[in-house]
Amino acid sequence: VIARVFTPKTPLLTQRGFLFVCVSAPPTTDARVAALGDADTLVAMRERTPITAALLARRPCLRLLITSGMRHAAIDVAAAKAQGVIVCGTDSHPEPAVEITWALILCLMRHLVPEANALRSDGPWQQTVGRDLHGARLGLLGVGKIGQRVAQIGQAFGMQVSAGRPNLDAPRAAAAGVQWATSQQALFAGSEVVSLHRVLGERSPAIVDADTLACMPAHACLINTARAGRIDQQPLIDALTDKRIAGAGLDVFDIEPLPAGHPLRTLPNVLATPPLGYVTARSYRDYFGQAVETIAAWLQGAPKRVLD
Repeated sequence: VIARVFTPKTPLLTQRGFLFVCVSAPPTTDARVAALGDADTLVAMRERTPITAALLARRPCLRLLITSGMRHAAIDVAAAKAQGVIVCGTDSHPEPAVEITWALILCLMRHLVPEANALRSDGPWQQTVGRDLHGARLGLLGVGKIGQRVAQIGQAFGMQVSAGRPNLDAPRAAAAGVQWATSQQALFAGSEVVSLHRVLGERSPAIVDADTLACMPAHACLINTARAGRIDQQPLIDALTDKRIAGAGLDVFDIEPLPAGHPLRTLPNVLATPPLGYVTARSYRDYFGQAVETIAAWLQGAPKRVLD
């Protein structure tokens, strides 16, 4: 599909020849090595395929690695650099993640999916009572580019917005236009909706565990459009199964695609979407258009958007 959309017109690319192949992420290192073959250029989509030192060592012909976005936790950038592989990124936009966050919040709070499904199947007519956004409290973990936009929309709905993270204090919260939650426990305990917008890195392991979930009111919903590793999955499944929280809206998962029969596919209080946060026409134009641009620049000795 991508090869048909993005036809190379740069003379250097046309002379050399290349092909984008859309395939599922190979599940093992051996399978990844085989899939790479003798390619000298790899375009990795998001963080679905780990590019480890072991993989790189077995494919010394690889010279250029391009990832969508400018942050890729699945790539061992240090190992790539040590092997002489240049790692480059592409632009990414916060708006699509903001939009999918609010799609999940609105659908959960107003029970849009079960109501729409019941209407289509001649089921019960108007069987649920929605919850108001106006006057409710929205808790945000992370108020960067995405979190701040989510906060602004929440305030437009008339929500009270609080935020917390390890390096957030009252002045920084005020600068972001939100109230400061003095602790993560206080943030979760006082919010009807909690949405996660912190990146995943060495200093930020899973932050939503069983103790954190136990702080949430039974009528509260948890939203994650950031990274699956931000939530300890089994305690979340347990809390949803026991209805200790009202629901979860999830756009990211530890395993993608989710295995058939996985609880997050079947629990009635989960609204789960195959990662759609970045799947927009503009995002794809930039991801793959800039990948082509970077390949052309690399062939000329001046790769763009090199990751350090």
